[in-house]
Amino acid sequence: TTPPSPNVEQIKALLRSTLRVSVADGRVFLGTFAGTDKLLNILLINTDEYRLGPDAGPDGMEPRYVGQVMIPWRLVVRVETRLDGEQAHAFRRESDEESMYT
Repeated sequence: TTPPSPNVEQIKALLRSTLRVSVADGRVFLGTFAGTDKLLNILLINTDEYRLGPDAGPDGMEPRYVGQVMIPWRLVVRVETRLDGEQAHAFRRESDEESMYT
């Protein structure tokens, strides 16, 4: 069998870490990374949702517990995490053609 690519290894290293995922409509999800699928949809568990921007309303910075969510990759603007207590690392989606599996 072929060994996993470095990109797959990076994804595996993120399992069970806390991710902050920003989506195109201004929401931010903060939860535990549980996995992804071939289309790079992101599965988070124990997740809180935050609304940012002008549509946030008075409760915008108050979290809303949403539990388990699957975030479509096409909506993802930014993914952030902290690795081993280091400074936050951010991953931005460059294009729909980019795949972390290759």
